[in-house]
Amino acid sequence: MPQYSPPLRDMQFVMHEVLKVTDEFKAIPKHADVDAETINAVLEEAGKFASEVTFPLNISGDEEGCKLDKTTHEVTPPKGFKEAYAQYIEGGWAALSCDPEYGGQGLPFVVNQCLFEMLNSANQAWTMYPGLSHGAYEALHAHGTDEQKKLYLPKLTSGEWTGTMCLTEPHCGTDLGLLRTKAEPQADGTYRLTGNKIFISAGEHNMTSNIVHLVLARLPDAPQGSKGISLFAVPKFNVNPDGSLGSRNGIYCGGLEHKMGIHGNATAQMVLEGAVGTMVGAPNKGLAAMFVMMNAARLGVGNQSLGLTEVAYQNALAYAKDRIQMRSLSGVKAKDKPADPIIVHPDVRKMLLTAKAYAEGGRALAIYCTLLLDKEQHHSDEKVRKDSGEIVALLTPIVKAFLTDNGHIATNACMQVFGGHGFIKEWGMEQFVRDNRINMIYEGTNTIQSLDLLGRKILGNNGATLKKFGKLVAALILEEGVNEKMAEFINPLAYLADQMTKFTTEIGFKGFQNPDEVGAAAVDYLRVAGHLVFGYFWARMAQTALREIAAGNTDKFYVAKLQTARFYFAKLFPETAMLMRTARAGSKSLMETDEALA
Repeated sequence: MPQYSPPLRDMQFVMHEVLKVTDEFKAIPKHADVDAETINAVLEEAGKFASEVTFPLNISGDEEGCKLDKTTHEVTPPKGFKEAYAQYIEGGWAALSCDPEYGGQGLPFVVNQCLFEMLNSANQAWTMYPGLSHGAYEALHAHGTDEQKKLYLPKLTSGEWTGTMCLTEPHCGTDLGLLRTKAEPQADGTYRLTGNKIFISAGEHNMTSNIVHLVLARLPDAPQGSKGISLFAVPKFNVNPDGSLGSRNGIYCGGLEHKMGIHGNATAQMVLEGAVGTMVGAPNKGLAAMFVMMNAARLGVGNQSLGLTEVAYQNALAYAKDRIQMRSLSGVKAKDKPADPIIVHPDVRKMLLTAKAYAEGGRALAIYCTLLLDKEQHHSDEKVRKDSGEIVALLTPIVKAFLTDNGHIATNACMQVFGGHGFIKEWGMEQFVRDNRINMIYEGTNTIQSLDLLGRKILGNNGATLKKFGKLVAALILEEGVNEKMAEFINPLAYLADQMTKFTTEIGFKGFQNPDEVGAAAVDYLRVAGHLVFGYFWARMAQTALREIAAGNTDKFYVAKLQTARFYFAKLFPETAMLMRTARAGSKSLMETDEALA
């Protein structure tokens, strides 16, 4: 059976020693009094909830799955899920970073990030029920009317109700401009929605008394394409003005998808038959409102793979220390045993360290992004708010795509550590691989994220935002450039930072001549950008560890951090050279292949 221990020490290292979040909070009036002790105490309890309440339901939830009653259209999640959710509500976890005006605790997003990383490690399928609610909360908080906020936000904040995002339809996934769901205006100011949505995570369940669906649909006179999409709040049960529940609304689950992974989450086919909804935001401007939820979801999906990378690593490490097989190439290591533990073998260590480096690098990036969100929304300086928003927008596709691709690499590597046992269900490793696989697909496939990064976020403003992040990298290089102990981290980072400017300019120039060049290079480009970002954070973590060691700190944590940083720069970071070469190979070998693909 698998195991899981919340990585609290590493979270504290990133927050308090590398990013110094509480110092940053002093310039954010809303969080000025939040101290490290408070954060640590909250996360310690969060770790207990994740490891003791939701983690034991992971394998059983995967085996049991969700059940749909086709007569009532009600969905029953796996055994124990509803009771765990009741404990989640009772513990106040849903309200952690929500606005106190609606009953929230008002803690920084950074704290919520760490909570959800642990929940994703423990049980991604379960975590998706409350996880999507945060995106619905954010969209309504940003774009809802006063009446909608009053009606929905207190219940979403407490977790008494959950939320979903209803975008995809059978004939369209990423291309939302093709959607057909209709919204007919009514005399009372509401709308009647008719259509079909598919792949709706947590679309139906009995864990809460109501579900608030955020649905994209078209008005009768809407323009064609994405410029004619509006957003609507459509509850499972209609809500009376006093907040009590009224009649059952015309939105229901018509079927559940049979999936590769996340079996414990209800991936629903949702049918709308004259469902009553209210518009969120302006007519035909629904994507702007929905993007609040979509961007939150993209960061959340990256966090899902971060959680799975961590738990897969922990189990592979424990197995590698215990499993004996063959002798070390450099001589016997376990003289009292008939064979050595497999952790002595170089390639086993490579697989373990790959997962460790991707987990710890991903954690630093994820926490940094939520710190940026805190600064974007609440910092006292307008310029800081603006810059933070631009940088988090730049990093969002990297979080979504780079962390999920890395999760795929890491969970497969960790399953490989187990050999044949990794392929067997009882060890839990194959479930981590299956559950992670969806993360590379939904909320915009990783190719879409790559096109968004290169086409919109970088070339769209001539690299202005990339240059802002580049200034952070340049400042670190300037600070540590003459420090010999930092050379093994700073030199490769400096080289890639210099190459990145030339690389981006070259791809951009070719793209202006032929847009397919951008499409051909985008996936490789995002991965190079991901390593630039990871390289920056790994250099900062190495910097912090070296300072602690120089100050006489004998905690082996810092030695381990340095060793992992050295592995990352020696074995993973050099991938960028190959990626830049394949990106520069252009589109010809892809597009002039009609006969090959006939």
